[in-house]
Amino acid sequence: MRTCLILFSAIFLISLSSCANYVSPSPTNLAVIKTAPKHYKIVKVKGKKYYFWNGKHYKKTRRGYFVVRV
Repeated sequence: MRTCLILFSAIFLISLSSCANYVSPSPTNLAVIKTAPKHYKIVKVKGKKYYFWNGKHYKKTRRGYFVVRV
């Protein structure tokens, strides 16, 4: 019983001290546009709302609009 407890403790401690860290992917070229131009159009693609102008689709967030691939 004691060896089982020691083995379990060792496995638990090894799993906590992993060298790998999770790094969330962050887009490098994300341009946020604060206000949409007057001539934008609202389009729905697969049930989601996007804003369209200058040949690109934009998604609205709290910080503004950013380009998405649809």
